[in-house]
Amino acid sequence: MSHPKFISFNGNRYGMIVGDGVVDCTKHFGAQYADLMAVVKSDALLVLAQKASGMKPDFKLDEITFDSPLTAPEKIICVGVNFPDRNEEYKDGNAAPPNPSLFIRFPRSFTGHNQPLIRPPESQQLDYEGEIAIVIGKGGRRISEADALSHIAAITLCNEGTLRDWVRHAKFNVTQGKNFDRSGSIGPWIVPYTDESQLADIKLETRVNGEVRQQDRTSRMIFSFGKIINYISTFTTLTPGDIIICGTPTGAGARFDPPIWLKPGDVIEVEAEGIGILLNTVADEV
Repeated sequence: MSHPKFISFNGNRYGMIVGDGVVDCTKHFGAQYADLMAVVKSDALLVLAQKASGMKPDFKLDEITFDSPLTAPEKIICVGVNFPDRNEEYKDGNAAPPNPSLFIRFPRSFTGHNQPLIRPPESQQLDYEGEIAIVIGKGGRRISEADALSHIAAITLCNEGTLRDWVRHAKFNVTQGKNFDRSGSIGPWIVPYTDESQLADIKLETRVNGEVRQQDRTSRMIFSFGKIINYISTFTTLTPGDIIICGTPTGAGARFDPPIWLKPGDVIEVEAEGIGILLNTVADEV
């Protein structure tokens, strides 16, 4: 089954993929929904998909520049160490943690599909982390695990690019190494969430220059999508458009001996069944 795919593009527009092109929803529906975030907040992704599905594309895909789908969420919350093999990388007895490890990223730290991840002059240790991200559609506080999946509006992909030496600049936090401008990516689109099978047991894979580096299945996650929503909403109110990035498998460049850092010219693909492929290159900051 093919699901609708919504994108943000060209800096100020949003649309839906139709065939090999894009229906410009800003042109056709902008008076009602100013941007893709407004569509999510109105719970109108499926309504819009029905309206746009029979329309002729306004742009070809090679005529547009992809942006991160939701450019101004209130919160981007990331889950660390959420696959068993990833947990085994830590020398603490390898027991599964009782609660998710969490950290925050800023919207400016992400770019879109087909854009370069930016390697800053302060560090050569740019690394990849392929992940699945969920977009909150129905907000709430203290959301039960049983009801949690009904709060998801859409799903997407993330390359949670990390500057490894900068995540170790302090004793307890990783914020610095996770928030360099345009060091990560989200996209290429958001896919409306309608059924638990879209997330229950799908393959997540990361490739660098065609070589498989990370591969696992969501059914093996230590903390399920429902548990993650339940836990986070205990301490903060989730709001429509919030993005939760749900953890990466083992196999990042830091785990090789010697480590293999990303460099200009590399091509990184993050792929998940039913969602698509998020592709990025690498460039040095100018």
